[in-house]
Order: sequence, then structure tokens, then C-alpha cells
Amino acid sequence: MLIKILIGLVAFLHLYFLYFEMFAWTTKGPKIFRNFSKELFQPTKAMAANQGLYNGFLAAGLIWTYFITDDRWAENIALFFLGCVATAGIYGALTVTKKIFFIQALPAIIAIVLILIKNFFLHFN
Repeated sequence: MLIKILIGLVAFLHLYFLYFEMFAWTTKGPKIFRNFSKELFQPTKAMAANQGLYNGFLAAGLIWTYFITDDRWAENIALFFLGCVATAGIYGALTVTKKIFFIQALPAIIAIVLILIKNFFLHFN
């Protein structure tokens, strides 16, 4: 159950990122990214929307796992999309701000670890 909650949390975060990057980049962006020049937001609006779309695809993949009836397949799909989220979060932490690791990558990594631990114990019991 905890794994499903974490997957839902990660999916929700990415739906929020979709909203923020696609629809609120120029209004909320300067408040969130205070270290960026305010003049950067309008010219980067299309780029941010593109990133938002990718975040929407990540959320869709994670939400999809709730509709897969085969538990093994659902976990495999979840691991793939959580791995994508973790990779993007680590890259963002290295290239933009370390805060991205804790907001994006860490919840995905925790979910991945819990899935792997669960499978380890199921395999050996």
C-alpha cells in the first residue's frame, strides 16, 4: 500500500509540474525560480511547456500502473517510469538546483527501493 501511495505522490507531483510548466511558467515561475532573471520566463515559455508535456507523460505512465491487473507487469512499468523520474531528478539536481533531488528524485528512489525490497522478500519466502 505504501508503494502505491508513493507512486501516486510522484504522479501527482508530475501533474503539478505539467500545470506549472505548461500554464503558469510566466506567472509562477519568477516566484519559484527567484535566482533567474524575470526577463527569461517569456522567451522560455515554449521550452518550459515542452518540459511540462514530458512531465505529463511520466505522470501518465505512473497512473497507468493503477490500471494494470497483473502485479508483476504493474511493478515493471512503475519501475521504468520511476527510474525515468529519478534520472531526471538527479540530472536536474546536478544542472539546476540541488532542491530538485529532494522534490523529484528522492520520492521516486524511495518507491524503487521499496518495490525491490518487497520483491526480494517475496522471492526468498
